[in-house]
Amino acid sequence: MPFGGVTVKDVSAHDFVRAFSLWLKKSGKIKLPDYVDYVKTGKHKELAPYDRDWYYTRAASVARHIYLRQGVGVGGLQKVYGGRMRRGTAPSKYFKAYSSIHRHILQQLEKMKLIEQDTEGGGRRITARGQKDLDQIAGQVMSDKQKK
Repeated sequence: MPFGGVTVKDVSAHDFVRAFSLWLKKSGKIKLPDYVDYVKTGKHKELAPYDRDWYYTRAASVARHIYLRQGVGVGGLQKVYGGRMRRGTAPSKYFKAYSSIHRHILQQLEKMKLIEQDTEGGGRRITARGQKDLDQIAGQVMSDKQKK
């Protein structure tokens, strides 16, 4: 980057979420809920996620989403992570994701001081420390990409 550091917007979303989820897992600051092994992520899903670390991946994705779009709350995240439910012979319908997962993720990210509640517009916004941490990981992703 010629004029400054690397931000989350400068790197691939897939690479960033993978790197940030590993960082969240290694930090050990996120407490997983008891139901994480067998819960579905929404009404539109048939099974629970196969990936054992899906919760960290979702938390990283939520943090990235809040970084890019401030003021998102639980309802907004439900819409983003919802999907189409196949209903057999009846037409498919859109269903929101479950709110408890996203509420718990937001609470855990708040405990880590990465996000905070937005008092003006509602929802959540990224803190200065959160922006610094996410940009730092984005810089690591960019440097790893350039080495290859």
